[in-house]
Amino acid sequence: MGAGATCECGGTKAGWDAVRDNAREVRPNVQARALSIKQCLIIDEADRILEKNFEEDMKQIFKRLPRDRQTVLFSATQTQKVQDFANFTFGKNEERQWKLVYVGVDDSELKPTVEGLQQGYCVVPREKRFLVLYTFLRLKVHKEQMVKVLRGEVGEEQKVKIMVFFSSCSSVKFHAELLNFLGIECYEIHGQLKQQKRTSTFFRFLKEEKGILLCTNVSARGLDIPDVDYILQYDPPDDPKDYIHRVGRTARGDKGKGSALLFLLPEELKPPIHLQENIVTGNYFLNKSAKEAYRSYLLAYNSHSMKDIFYIHQLDLKKVAASFCFKEPPKVNLNLESSASKHRKMRKGYSGQRHGIGPSNPYGRMGGYDRSKFARF
Repeated sequence: MGAGATCECGGTKAGWDAVRDNAREVRPNVQARALSIKQCLIIDEADRILEKNFEEDMKQIFKRLPRDRQTVLFSATQTQKVQDFANFTFGKNEERQWKLVYVGVDDSELKPTVEGLQQGYCVVPREKRFLVLYTFLRLKVHKEQMVKVLRGEVGEEQKVKIMVFFSSCSSVKFHAELLNFLGIECYEIHGQLKQQKRTSTFFRFLKEEKGILLCTNVSARGLDIPDVDYILQYDPPDDPKDYIHRVGRTARGDKGKGSALLFLLPEELKPPIHLQENIVTGNYFLNKSAKEAYRSYLLAYNSHSMKDIFYIHQLDLKKVAASFCFKEPPKVNLNLESSASKHRKMRKGYSGQRHGIGPSNPYGRMGGYDRSKFARF
């Protein structure tokens, strides 16, 4: 979950020394201890190491490790980045003392996801996305109780665990505040929380028999939470492999079962009681949180790598604002340049403006044939 500057050193009963750390934090104060372990180097999430600009840090580690060692790379997705990192780790073919060995799991499977995972998507207009999310969560959490009430029975709530993924930390924060305000209890994990808070929230959700966790991609990898029933992707992932990691939080184990639902907009392929805008506009803290979530959502949408699909200038901002419970788009600073503004800037570069004022003609049109002085009859 994005652990910070921590390094754990210790020994095992078999006499092995072990150091657990992340690539950024192998610093001089721990290098002496870490680099005394020279037999085996294990790197998890190998496909992300080079993506996160850890290349220089890894070089410093490799310089202090002997070449006669065992190096193991783990990755849930086999990508070109993993192959590049393997070559980077072991050197060129002619320099290697040992051959690379690839160990695949379920490589014969045609589907990249497990058999027990049921996947689906729903196309929802942007202004109704939160309403659909609210309805889904309320029905799933209270479905069993509602059925028993209709039958005249008294029973407990259905015990389901749900994880909902968002594209930004501010969006997680806002939706967690809003859902809790509306009576749907949920947890939140994102990168803006301190590590201690993220860890305590994770273990609370882990021990619960039911619950809802709102999170970013910081929870898409490395978390083993048993019995998660539903994975909702409120915002689509930036990369297909991120989708695999997200849905991998459910249907875990040999015979695990789970469901994954992806929210899509109509251009990308209300609860029973209407949620009025005054819920947010009438609450200062929710209003402030909603504005930040609205802004961060647009910035995250603009950062998508597949611009031909996720193109920010084709969005209806009024409908986007409606999904954050605003009647009109709030004024936020995005520092985004539209094609129209680019065109206006290009026009400013020309000296021949309406009155001809420019660097080469500071007094405007004087003399000659000036059409503004004549009228056609």
